[in-house]
Amino acid sequence: MLTLTKSPKNNLIINVISIAIPLAVAGLLSLPSKLPLGDWTKVLPHLIGIINSTTALSLIIGLIAVKKKNIEGHRKAMGASVLQGAVFLILYILYHVANESTKFGGEGIIKSIYFFLLASHIILSIGVVRLVLMALYHALTGDIAAHKKTVKWAYPIWLYVSISGVIVYLMISPYYV
Repeated sequence: MLTLTKSPKNNLIINVISIAIPLAVAGLLSLPSKLPLGDWTKVLPHLIGIINSTTALSLIIGLIAVKKKNIEGHRKAMGASVLQGAVFLILYILYHVANESTKFGGEGIIKSIYFFLLASHIILSIGVVRLVLMALYHALTGDIAAHKKTVKWAYPIWLYVSISGVIVYLMISPYYV
């Protein structure tokens, strides 16, 4: 198992990554024109929906494992969740640098529900990056008390972000061209 030592340098790296990811995503999404990456990028929202689903599943499996004191199972499930998060981020960026955003076509209350879910999903996904990185860092340094303290916030937010991502995908998928 990978282990780290606690250091101010590692905390700084986590802080920089936590700020750099949302800024980089925002910068890439605001490019003046889309990059010609090809039609293959049109399937990415569907893969992203699957990844959000499997991430939620991995998170739940990880929780069940740790509740059963299966630490190795917990590590594997949470490692899978982190890996899926990284793949999600890459696919999300690839899709949005190559394609215009899809407009939601629903009307009435469903439109309000959609935009509430979308806004809360986006806002919480930005904030959860640091929490997840800190939880991972505490686990890898063996500071289980700090890990548990961070996870009290990171886990429910990450699970909400994953599940709301699936719901947002299902709501907008009829409008993909």
